[in-house]
Amino acid sequence: MRVAVWEVANRLGVVAGTPAELFSVLLAGPRRTVRLPLPPDHALVRALRPLGHLDLVLDEPPQLPGPPPAGSVDLGDPAAVCAADPVRVTRAYEADPDPRGGLRPAWLRAGQSLLRDQDPADRALVLLAALDEGADPRTAAALARRAAGSPWTLARSSRRPCTALTAAPDGRPVVREDRVLAVACLPDGTQAALDERGRLRLPGGRAGRLADAVAATLASHPATALAAAGDSVLTGDRMGTVHAFSLTGLEQAALHSGRVTALTATATAPAAATATASGAAPSPAPAALTVYSGGTDGTVRAWRPGRPPGRSALARRPCPVVALHAAGPYLAVAWADGLAELRRPDIGATALFRPGPRIRAVAATADGTLVVGLEDAVLHLACRACRPRR
Repeated sequence: MRVAVWEVANRLGVVAGTPAELFSVLLAGPRRTVRLPLPPDHALVRALRPLGHLDLVLDEPPQLPGPPPAGSVDLGDPAAVCAADPVRVTRAYEADPDPRGGLRPAWLRAGQSLLRDQDPADRALVLLAALDEGADPRTAAALARRAAGSPWTLARSSRRPCTALTAAPDGRPVVREDRVLAVACLPDGTQAALDERGRLRLPGGRAGRLADAVAATLASHPATALAAAGDSVLTGDRMGTVHAFSLTGLEQAALHSGRVTALTATATAPAAATATASGAAPSPAPAALTVYSGGTDGTVRAWRPGRPPGRSALARRPCPVVALHAAGPYLAVAWADGLAELRRPDIGATALFRPGPRIRAVAATADGTLVVGLEDAVLHLACRACRPRR
């Protein structure tokens, strides 16, 4: 059943670790036709058939409904399990409760990613990131050696819940564990959050004229996404429109078909002001913003307030965007199918990582670190392939 759930979830572009999670995802989605690599009498097929909005087309490839391939795998050897058939490894771990130095719980946690075709070095990295803090240090060391060929290095990980991520003014990732949709550091450094009803929540209830104005607007027109940069606060709504609030006014752009699910922005410092002819000190020019937005339409778009939005998407995939964050030349993107990306739009480079569980949030740092927030962990991954030019 576990292998079937992961395989179906991968085919649907969703994340699910149990039948109950898969059922919830399918019930929340639109009617669709799904091709399943399962026989008609499989327990998962019998459970899915009552869902009237799902049309099932069944295949019978031998690797899922048939018996496990012959042979055995040393379940305590990190190199062996990374190179072996993942279906066989999963079934062996299901039948053997021995934790094997932490390999078994890590595999069962990250199995939806591990089931995909990938290089053993990438599989080792996924397992390394999924290890519990109490795992045998020798297991971690062996996986780290095996992951040396991956484009990532696991800088550190911690077992803690994460619902949202952003960066403090000093670039340090800020992790939220409470039930919020998004978090952002306002122009004055105040940490604001978007609650589950789409309202702005401020420490102490107030944080200056701009934040108060945004909070008043969202009280009657809830938002679905939040970001801040320079002297502006950005929100997105369920109709696909992004709003840029500043003390000089409001600008808007319809960027998505359907709900805006993620926002981030970077601000470029304005050129130094020059004195006016009268000798009076000029007013400082506002920072130039670049806003990145993601939506349920599966697109990431870039927009500069004050200019018309571009027609082409920066990225497009057949599943919703979950989270975005920009820092320096980097853009971090998380998708609903469990994929995290660290992008360098300036050089066209992208590095990919699938942790296995559902991704709740992502953040990028200016030195090329991708921070991935899961329901029970926060991972810090340094990218070898996306370093700044020297």
